[in-house]
Amino acid sequence: MKKSTKNNYIYIIMITVFSLLIYLSLKTGVGLHKLGSVTSVSDNSGVGGMLSSMVKNNLAEPLMTLLMQIIIILITCKIFSSIFNYIGQPGVLGEIIAGIILGPSLLGHYFPDAFNFIFTKDSLENIYLISQIGLILFMFVIGLEVDFKVLKNKFNETLVISHAGILVPFFLGIISSFYIYEKYAAQQTSFLAFALFIGISMSITAFPVLARIVQERNLSNTPLGVLSIASAANDDVTAWCLLAIVIALTKSGSSTSALFTVGLTIVYILFMFLCVRPFFRKISQIRANNEILNKSLIGIIFLTLIISASITELIGIHALFGGFIAGVVMPSNLGFRHIMMNKVEDVTLTFFLPLFFAYTGLNTNLLLINSWSMVGICALLIVIAIAGKFGGCTIAAKAVGETWHDSLTIGMLMNTRGLMELVALNIGYEMGVLPKPIYAVLIIMALVTTFMTTPALHVISKIFEKQKKTVNVKRQKIMLSFGLPSSGINLLRVSRLIFGEPINQKQLIAAHFTQGMDVNMITAEHYEKDRFVPIDDEAGQLNLKLNKVYKVTKNIVDEIARMTRNEKIDYLMIGSKYSINNNNINKKIKSNYWDSLLDKIQGNSITRLLSDKTKEIIKRTECTVFILVCQNKLERIKHLSIIIDSDSDYKLFNFIDNMSESLASIKIYASGKVDNENYNNQINKILKKGPSLTDKIIMQRYSQINKLMIKNRTDQLIISTYSVYKDIIELYKTKGTVPNLLCVRFKDSTTAL
Repeated sequence: MKKSTKNNYIYIIMITVFSLLIYLSLKTGVGLHKLGSVTSVSDNSGVGGMLSSMVKNNLAEPLMTLLMQIIIILITCKIFSSIFNYIGQPGVLGEIIAGIILGPSLLGHYFPDAFNFIFTKDSLENIYLISQIGLILFMFVIGLEVDFKVLKNKFNETLVISHAGILVPFFLGIISSFYIYEKYAAQQTSFLAFALFIGISMSITAFPVLARIVQERNLSNTPLGVLSIASAANDDVTAWCLLAIVIALTKSGSSTSALFTVGLTIVYILFMFLCVRPFFRKISQIRANNEILNKSLIGIIFLTLIISASITELIGIHALFGGFIAGVVMPSNLGFRHIMMNKVEDVTLTFFLPLFFAYTGLNTNLLLINSWSMVGICALLIVIAIAGKFGGCTIAAKAVGETWHDSLTIGMLMNTRGLMELVALNIGYEMGVLPKPIYAVLIIMALVTTFMTTPALHVISKIFEKQKKTVNVKRQKIMLSFGLPSSGINLLRVSRLIFGEPINQKQLIAAHFTQGMDVNMITAEHYEKDRFVPIDDEAGQLNLKLNKVYKVTKNIVDEIARMTRNEKIDYLMIGSKYSINNNNINKKIKSNYWDSLLDKIQGNSITRLLSDKTKEIIKRTECTVFILVCQNKLERIKHLSIIIDSDSDYKLFNFIDNMSESLASIKIYASGKVDNENYNNQINKILKKGPSLTDKIIMQRYSQINKLMIKNRTDQLIISTYSVYKDIIELYKTKGTVPNLLCVRFKDSTTAL
């Protein structure tokens, strides 16, 4: 008897015996109850009635109510986030809109019964508390993204730009308060508190949204992108410190207590920077080479975060500021911060923040903007917000020496408010400083200024593109799109081989795209550095100049197709892999139907020559595409094999001149379908251009590709057109080895995929 069969019998006997024993024990024990008869409740309504009663009773439980709310919030936020990503807007905007839709503005107004059933008043406190925990974690992440090295390198410029972007809108916000306060806020709060919160709401920039837009527009490595990021980071630090002071002044009943709170805040910040920061810097140095942090250290970091938030809440400047400072004082080591981001950010962005948006939406009633005077106030505050932030930062950027294009771009980026604005507004609302109508108006202002950023940047780019008159001679562009660093090195080496010395006269672009729109600045910088170091080193050895492009995108194929079109790329180099189904080798192992089916599902067959991604790139690009198939690191190529299967394949001969000096031999395999006279004429043209090629060129004929005898060597490269790619792979499928193969799809080729 097989061991597995024996175990099955043992399991069945064990379950049967113990089930019977448990049943007999329980039956005997029932008779021991002497205190009274047990009344049984019969339900004559049937299964449906019992199910309905069960669901109704359980839904009334606080935990079930909370879980139901979380499910509805997460689903709604995901739907609207996807819609906004699809139209080219930050997903956070969609999540904010989802929160408003779930609130009294839509759901509560048109479906009040459903609204009151889902979001009962007693249950909102739970959503609030969970969202506050999420915001503390989020502010910790924002603090982690503040890079003091960037601030130091651009300190003078960023100081002028960021503080102009705070002072000008802050002043305009206070001026606008004179018009709004008496009618809408005089009965609720003091003018000082109201004016300060209006001013701070005008001054905040959404650093995460700005950073994402900079990435998406491929500005991360440009002086403009670096200056924008640095200015936003400086703005963030200054604005949150200013908000802490505003909260202290608002909560304190007198100037003396306000000064006392500010003094405690300064002591707290000094302690965090002079004591806590050196402690964690020492730990990061000890663990600099570790790819993971142990649970004890993670526990210490989170404990530090909670203690920091508790202290700031205790001294009266809100727990969110403590979370922010805890992130800022973490070690500047990118690896350390990258690990912490991975620990915190995903759950914060996907779980906690949607709850915050929902809570914000539940407090936002856009129907309060129900008169022309309210519409006028809404328009006024939007205009003041744009004029103060966009105008102030633009003029400041121009004053420090930036061009008008860069100044306008920086101004528009700094005008982005998004989530950071909502955090500040919620603090003002919770403190009773902002009345509901003004709170709703400021929410609209945050949405408008964020939504307008991407379209406005496109308009600015278009205007200045029309003004540019290019007089330079057009240089051909070669784009290397790679995933793994080793693939980038291979593509660069093949490019140098194919184009020879003239490659120095072309513009060489190395592009790496990271898929996933949730990648943050720290993680993106970590990826970028990791991916480009090897190809940078190789370019230095080959004495080649690289223009590097890194971008986070939701669809890599879309990005490659868009870039080849917008940048007018002449040659695209990509890597690809294929899998060979070694049926001859594995027949004894894979002999049943299910294994064969699994092979088909996994694509382990010769029909899956190119990945779907590679096929899609070929289909959607018009330039000449080189597809390199290479399993390992490509060493120096000494032997070249060119396959000519039709008269249209003679274009491959154009590369021989560039490669001839570095090659020991060039074998040309011509199909029987090729016309003899035309073929000889083409060979003569090659020999006339380079007489030294006579000793290197070896010509051979073949009747069919599957009868070709090309020896597979590591220092050899086979070049063919895309039309015969499948046939060449078919030739190697039984050998179980992969040749170095360069497949060329020429610009004007009409070969079907």
